[in-house]
Formats: sequence, C-alpha cells, structure tokens
Amino acid sequence: MTSRGSMTVEYLLLGLLALLWGSSYLFIKVAVTDIPPITLIALRVSGAALFLYLVLLGRGGRMPRDARTWVMLGVQATFNSIGAWTVLAWGQQFVGAGLASVLNSTSPIFVFLFTALITRHETLGGRKLAGAIIGLAGVVLIVGVDALSGLGSAVAGQLACLAGAMLYAGAAIYGKRFSKVGALETALGTMIWASVVLVPLAFIVEEPLTLRPGAAALAATAALSILCTGAALLVYFRLVHTLGSLGVASQSYLRAGIGVVLGIAFLGETLTLPVATGLLAAIAGVALINAPSGRKTAKSIG
Repeated sequence: MTSRGSMTVEYLLLGLLALLWGSSYLFIKVAVTDIPPITLIALRVSGAALFLYLVLLGRGGRMPRDARTWVMLGVQATFNSIGAWTVLAWGQQFVGAGLASVLNSTSPIFVFLFTALITRHETLGGRKLAGAIIGLAGVVLIVGVDALSGLGSAVAGQLACLAGAMLYAGAAIYGKRFSKVGALETALGTMIWASVVLVPLAFIVEEPLTLRPGAAALAATAALSILCTGAALLVYFRLVHTLGSLGVASQSYLRAGIGVVLGIAFLGETLTLPVATGLLAAIAGVALINAPSGRKTAKSIG
C-alpha cells in the first residue's frame, strides 16, 4: 500500500503539473506575437528534447535501443504532442478561447469511457465518474457558462478540440506501457519524435530563419520549452504510474483554476462567486478521482 505521505507528494506534483501546463497559455500568448505557431511548437519540443537529454547525461542514463520501444514512443508522441497540439491549434482558429478550454478539459471523461469500455486497465466506480463530471462542471463555471453559447456552431473546429482531448486521454492511457522505461527516457523519446516531425514541418510551412523575435518572446519560448514541456513531462510520466491515467488527466480541471489564480495575482482580476464555486467544484472533482480506493489497479495494458 502507498503511504499517505508519499501520496501527498503525488498530489502536490499533480498541482505542479497543472501549474506548469496552465501557465503555458501565458507564455504562448507572449511568444506567438513574434514567432509563428508551428515554429513555436518546433522550438518548444526541440528545446525540451535538449533539456531532457542534458538531464539524462547528468544522471548517466541512456535511451532504450530496441525498435519496439521507439515505435511505442512514436505512438505516444503522436497522442501527447504531435497530434493533440496540431488538431487543437487548428480547431482554435474557429472556436473561442473559453469554449475551447471547456472542450479541452473533457479528457478525463474520455479516459473514463475508454477505460470502462475498452482497456479496463484501472478500477473505476461511481465516485470517479462523479469526480469527472463535477470537475468538468467546475471548469464550465470558471470559464463562464456563456462560453457554451457557441456550442453547435463551427462544428468542425469544436470536433477538433474534442479530438485533441481524446488524444490527450489516449496519451494518459497509453503512457502506462512505459513502466519499465522510466519517466525521463519516455519524456525524452517523445520529444525526439516530436522534433523529428515538427522541425522539418516548420521549415516547410514557415520561414523560421527569417524571424527576429524580441527578448520577451525568446524568454517565453525558453520557459515554455524547459518548464512547461521538459520538466512538466517528467512529472506527467511519473504521475501516469502513481495516480493512473484518470488521475493524471484530472489536472486538466486544475489548469482552468490556475489561469484564474494567475489573473488575480498578476492582472488584478477579481474573484466572482461563480468562479469561486467553479474552483471548489474543480478541486472536489480532482479529489474524488484521486482519493484512494483501497484496491489495486485492475490490470496492466502493456
């Protein structure tokens, strides 16, 4: 059984992951003013790959050498970065930020459905389903119920946002296959794959060598790459194994709350009653999903 103290560490890491990924929107907003999106993502993943490689060298580790593992890492990269980020970026051209954030927060629902109907790799129950629904309701309150008014228009863009959430769910489930590889090696492998795909794509679609980004954009890109991607993925792949796929996916509910807290702290925004209620609901949803059930995981999917 996992001790209460060690689980507290995992919950704190879940909050840290939500903070890192939640703050990425701020860094993207700053960086994209000078750097086009595909080039930005290419810099994000390649910088993260370099950072993770230096960490690997510092630890004296080495990457797996068998072809099967690298194929699996390619699949994971498609789920977690290449596919998800691409379809979300495309969908957000047609969908407002509020509605997109709600749609993007449905990944725990998809994890629950995929687990219950297909993989059955974790023990589920009514408590976790209630947590997934309550957490999503909290996100809606945080973003604003009026954000749902656009639901049903720009259907292709909204389906793309949902497809991104489904890919994130697939990443959380598929990531359990890497229990013998290690979080660092898995994170580095996925970023290598993402770099192999996205760096050439940036040169084909955009002209990155002609760019002259300012200091703020470069600093934001560095933070996005090292903190919000490299360091975040180390935490993510650890939590996939300690909290499970549904547990790690639940951080998507906390990300909306992180945005509110950052707005209050740095932009002078005020906390309204609906938003406060949404924050409490999001936290309650995460707590219900991650509360220990006293039973072991049903089976491995590896």
